[in-house]
Amino acid sequence: MSDPSQRFADLLVELNLVTEGQVREAQAKPGASGSQLGEVLMALGYLTRSQIQRAVSLAIARGGTVVLDRPPLGEVLVGLQVISEPQLNEALERQRQDPRRLGEILVSQGVATDQHVLEALGVQARMAQPTPTPVALPDGAITARRVMVVDDSELACSLVREGLAEHGFEVITFTDPLLALEQVDALGPDLVLTDLDMPGIDGTELCQRLKATASKQVPVIILSANDGASKRVGLLQAGADDYVHKGASMAELAARIGSVLRRSHQTERMRRLFARYTSDAVVDEVLRTGDVVLTGERRVVSVLFADLRNFTALAETQPPEEVMRLLNSVLGGLADVVLEWGGTLDKFLGDGLMAVWGAPGRRDDDGEAAVSAALQMQVFIATRNQTHPDGLQLELGIGLNSGPVIAGSIGSARRTEYTCVGDTVNVASRLCALAAAGEILLGETTARALSEHAPLELLPPVRVKGRAQPVPLARVTPQLIDALSSRRRF
Repeated sequence: MSDPSQRFADLLVELNLVTEGQVREAQAKPGASGSQLGEVLMALGYLTRSQIQRAVSLAIARGGTVVLDRPPLGEVLVGLQVISEPQLNEALERQRQDPRRLGEILVSQGVATDQHVLEALGVQARMAQPTPTPVALPDGAITARRVMVVDDSELACSLVREGLAEHGFEVITFTDPLLALEQVDALGPDLVLTDLDMPGIDGTELCQRLKATASKQVPVIILSANDGASKRVGLLQAGADDYVHKGASMAELAARIGSVLRRSHQTERMRRLFARYTSDAVVDEVLRTGDVVLTGERRVVSVLFADLRNFTALAETQPPEEVMRLLNSVLGGLADVVLEWGGTLDKFLGDGLMAVWGAPGRRDDDGEAAVSAALQMQVFIATRNQTHPDGLQLELGIGLNSGPVIAGSIGSARRTEYTCVGDTVNVASRLCALAAAGEILLGETTARALSEHAPLELLPPVRVKGRAQPVPLARVTPQLIDALSSRRRF
């Protein structure tokens, strides 16, 4: 690795700020190595402080190894736009008679705060660290490595970009937090690293806005020089996934990012796995609580059962592989309808399924959504029969009932199933068994709620297994279909 003093000297010559002869003259002075070379050139009158600062900023922006082994604190504060060059010069002049450190003088003058000085010291320390040797990723390591850095300081963005790039991250930087918010969906970062103290909106508000948008799954780490316990708690309560002190080394920052990305990756894997079997509402509830509660709660829901008619006889004429392919195709389409209409896919039942509206999440129009889903299921089957080349004609019967249930996870600590139990569920299942091919039968409570939109065809009450009294029921009519269509419910 080349000498830091010579790398800095080469850059100064390349920028035509000094000549090679002037560099040799400065290097001949005692102690002229690393950051001291610039001080010597400035003392000799060959460089100004602003020229040194421009050289430092350019070296960092190039993304290579930082050329100064430890830049002066004042230069870092100017680069971070905390103080101006005249303010720095005034503080340095005062330091000739004042034995205090530069940071203390700047604070006493009111041009910087203790937090600013602490932040600058952290930046100064990171610039002085040697370039780390890239570590090969082990098999199965996280491949999500795109980090969006938001900091109003160009110098800070450059430092973090360089440091994280050396640890194998792809880094995108923004000095405007509002612009970062506009671009986050388009750029798709795997993690956002933001400064806390910024003009316009600070890191806390940026985090809150990110978590309230479509990018709420993107983890956020906040950088701050304030290490107070109350501040850390506040940042985590705002939705931040982690908090890192600005004085932390680049190695620690990279490790924290990697840790958050691993947790995020595991959560996303869980989400994808659960989403294959149930609705987003159930997935969000499981991930929010971090556990599955075995005890149930009383809910008013709409329960739908759908069953393919005469499928057993049809399956006897087909090879097993074709039967499985057909079931996956048809039941997969019906399940998509359930999820599209905001329902919870409770379970598959051989050649049918059970779905619920109102648990675990609920809305005021759950009953309408359930009937709309039932109507779309019949359309799905009819369209499939018309367009599928195998010529098989499938038929679907649907029963739907609304009322109180106990909703929760049933099973053991090792294996559980989220479901609803109660008389409402039993009646819905019986109605499905009674429904003819292409028919949708509704229980009394469901029919009563929908009758305000259009008349339904009332059917004679029927006796069902498990009920002492006959069960009133109704059939969906074309008028109801038209009414729901006009309301854009179907």
